[in-house]
Amino acid sequence: MFPLAQFGVLSALATALTSVLSALFLLALTRQLWSLRWSLTRDKESSLPLPNGSMGWPLVGETFHWLFQGSNFHISRRERHGNVFKTHLLGKPVIRVTGAENIRKILLGEHSLVCTQWPQSTRIILGPNTLVNSIGDLHKKKRKILAKVFSRGALESYLPRLQDVVKSEIAKWCSEPGAIDVYSAARSLTFRIAIRVLLGLQMEEERIVYLAQIFEQLMNNLFSLPIDAPLSGLRKGIKAREILHTNMEKIIEEKTERPQADGDYHDAFDYMLSSAKEHGHQFSIQELKETAVELIFAAHSTTASASTSLVLQLLRHPAVVERAKVELEAEGLGYESHSSPSPSDVTKQKEEDAADTEITCLLNGDCHNHQNHSDGFPQSRSQIPYLSLDKLSQLRYVDCVVKEVLRFLPPVSGGYRTALQTFELDGYQIPKGWSVMYSIRDTHETAAVFQSPELFDPDRFGPEREESRLARFSYVPFGGGVRSCVGKELAQIILKTLAVELIGTCKWTLATENFPKMQTVPIVHPVNGLHVNFTYNKPL
Repeated sequence: MFPLAQFGVLSALATALTSVLSALFLLALTRQLWSLRWSLTRDKESSLPLPNGSMGWPLVGETFHWLFQGSNFHISRRERHGNVFKTHLLGKPVIRVTGAENIRKILLGEHSLVCTQWPQSTRIILGPNTLVNSIGDLHKKKRKILAKVFSRGALESYLPRLQDVVKSEIAKWCSEPGAIDVYSAARSLTFRIAIRVLLGLQMEEERIVYLAQIFEQLMNNLFSLPIDAPLSGLRKGIKAREILHTNMEKIIEEKTERPQADGDYHDAFDYMLSSAKEHGHQFSIQELKETAVELIFAAHSTTASASTSLVLQLLRHPAVVERAKVELEAEGLGYESHSSPSPSDVTKQKEEDAADTEITCLLNGDCHNHQNHSDGFPQSRSQIPYLSLDKLSQLRYVDCVVKEVLRFLPPVSGGYRTALQTFELDGYQIPKGWSVMYSIRDTHETAAVFQSPELFDPDRFGPEREESRLARFSYVPFGGGVRSCVGKELAQIILKTLAVELIGTCKWTLATENFPKMQTVPIVHPVNGLHVNFTYNKPL
């Protein structure tokens, strides 16, 4: 016979084991019921099966796997299930799609097969009046209004101030005695471009830094579970949005009340207000606040991601930098072309800068201290003249480099849609009401038109190869169809201007022993940052 104490221990162990087995059984059962729940949503009128894949755990699905595994999440499931597979992310059933032909069907099926569908948290945080939340005729109307904001004439007018911001930020990078985190610096750069160039807002530096931090809080919670509870990501994102709206409201009101003569445009807001008037639309203050945040959203994170990827690839491929330098020299934009400006050039540039500053301060009613606007900030040593769209278009190799950066490391991994009706992809049914996420990154990596897609090779976009021309939807860094990124031309201008200023004026070295790994969710960025030392080529 067992002693009583031993019997008690065995009994406790048996009870614990039974509890564990019961819990495991219940977990397995709930997972099976969760999977069955979604299997029953297939369209019974279609004979096609649902795509293969897993719906994960009840309520959360595979969201945490997606957030922590990054690109490996989609790669492993694509290898296991093929180019079309199902999963459950951010509270919604999702079908992930890869491949040019599949993407073509989705992008050209807007308003008939599918409609845009950002995650619920994104739609709530950005607000109901934004372009990303608009569908049908309302989307078409808003897009027509914004078309003027990104027209060639508008982009040409933004370029000088955009280049000034780039020069100013690079001066900060080069003045740092130690390394800078490029991803953090790029976010600062693109936020300033959005605030000063697109919105035309004149703010003190402290306020810009504060609003940049608040905007980061909004971005960090843009893709979160749609649960509005204390300390939840959604609640934090909403709070950040409200702070941004409060800070912008007075400035926007003053801007809308200012008389505007025909053709008197100074920023994207001016173009937008004029375009809205032409189309018979009167913006409410709430619409303008949401549009302002959306413009920052459009110009900020994805362009900062691409800017960081540009610097990373320039670090990795010095031969590419050398070829770009040759092109800049040939076009009169290299360092040697402008290392010794004449006294008259310097005087002329200072007079033009002073005139621009005077006009800006008069327009914005902030002249009391404009003479010391740059006090406390390092002065740019760049002697590269102001660029034009025509000049940028002549930089064919720089254009190839930017295109290859966007192919190799597209900032956004894909786009969301909702099926308006059941349709077929790769022999599977895509049920009405399900979310569809088309993959940009996976398509770029697997497209047969690209020779050695795993290599960074700008020449693939050169005139002798033009690989992207062989299959239209194999290269989609900005999406496509009626939902293609309305600001794609501006993004490329920012990247080209940054490339010209960096290659034409600077040297850089990696400050760490190894290059960082890249995280792809929610946008591409280096894990733990990209730390780089920047210096100007030579002292003046």
